[in-house]
Amino acid sequence: MSERWKYQIKSGGIWGLFMSGFILLFNMKEQPIAEQLQHPEFWVRTLVYLIIGIFGLGYYNWKQKQKQQSK
Repeated sequence: MSERWKYQIKSGGIWGLFMSGFILLFNMKEQPIAEQLQHPEFWVRTLVYLIIGIFGLGYYNWKQKQKQQSK
């Protein structure tokens, strides 16, 4: 696997998991965590956050890293 993809998965994956955890805790007032984890909606949302994080944010961060290294 190339360095770019490793970097994108690491940086974007962390963001996606953080956002899913944050939303899970934020919605705890309305539903208990165990109940939220049982709904497929939570897992679809987590998958979407991971995809956006890896492909969107990860790519953006990679480009910024390349710009900094080329200076």
